[in-house]
Amino acid sequence: MSVTSGTVFEGSHLPLRIWFQALWCVVSQKHGVSALGLSRALGINRQKTGWQLLGKIRGAMVRSGRERLQGTVEVDEVFLGGVKPGKRGRGALGKVLVLVAVEDKGKAGIGRIRIVVIPDATGESLRQAVVTMVENGSTVRTDEWRGYTSKALEGYGHTVIKRKLVEPGEDPTPLVHRIASLLKRWLLGTHQGGVQETCLPSYLEEFVFRFNRRTSRSRGKLFYRLVQGMIYSKY
Repeated sequence: MSVTSGTVFEGSHLPLRIWFQALWCVVSQKHGVSALGLSRALGINRQKTGWQLLGKIRGAMVRSGRERLQGTVEVDEVFLGGVKPGKRGRGALGKVLVLVAVEDKGKAGIGRIRIVVIPDATGESLRQAVVTMVENGSTVRTDEWRGYTSKALEGYGHTVIKRKLVEPGEDPTPLVHRIASLLKRWLLGTHQGGVQETCLPSYLEEFVFRFNRRTSRSRGKLFYRLVQGMIYSKY
């Protein structure tokens, strides 16, 4: 039996050296790397191979059984995508709607984050997303959107920030929109906005992986954690 049996590496036509070089390239770049950039760095002629490598690596960034967010968690929906025809606001067409959850650590700032794609902003969709991201019993802080009903947030404390209680020009969910701004800048900068909708969840997981480890001073430890993820990944 091969040492790669049962892992992502099993059956790969690429040597482990290339895999490890790819992993190191991903964790050593502060803002990430595109499939084209990875292919060039590894001397791979086919960009498709670089894209497949990145896909498997991103899949390993989601740790099985990872802890959900806890404490006070700010939640709001955000649209990703360029300017397209259609209605504005939560009913906009042709854009991808994501739910962003951010731990509020008070004076310590932002804690961990989670981001998932949701089909719409109905109570049921919001409920399903919140349950996967936030630990039961935590306090969920939202704006006044009617989708955040008592049924949708059953099992959670719920704090509603009303627009009339904030100063003119202020945002009811500033932490979420700070993360959304960083996410959009990252997608445009690292990937030049060239993200297919079907691949967006994996890009979101990479962003979450990087942001939640932003204070890590050891790239070697990140590399080690990512190798562990590759071994246990079912991608």
